[in-house]
Amino acid sequence: MLGAFLAAPLMALDPVNQTFFGVAIKGYDPVAYFTDSKPVKGNKQFKHEWQGATWHFSNQANLDKFKQSPDQYAPQYGGYCAWAVSQNSTAGIDPDAWKIVDGKLYLNYSKKIQKQWEEDIPGFIKAADKNWPGLLSK
Repeated sequence: MLGAFLAAPLMALDPVNQTFFGVAIKGYDPVAYFTDSKPVKGNKQFKHEWQGATWHFSNQANLDKFKQSPDQYAPQYGGYCAWAVSQNSTAGIDPDAWKIVDGKLYLNYSKKIQKQWEEDIPGFIKAADKNWPGLLSK
């Protein structure tokens, strides 16, 4: 039985961190991090399909902003934990563990991991930027 498991092909990494139901960043509004300076749960009424995931927004204005410029508002590394990507891995996120750096949104697994990430943000971003393309092709 173990041999059959080991021979099974690995699933490719989704470019966007999403729930079992295909919802990006646990249903939080990515634009609200910029406009409200806090995480805001999105509303299913305001949704948009992008990069194979469904993104939720708290209002029509945020949905419209995202549609006009998704790369400006989408979290880095597909919404996976920025610290984990810097370690050449992926992990889920806590929508409350976030930071905007140089106009880009970064999410982390937890507030504890975020504190680690904040010890060397430029270094971790540099490592994550290098690791991210390779993680997508694994």
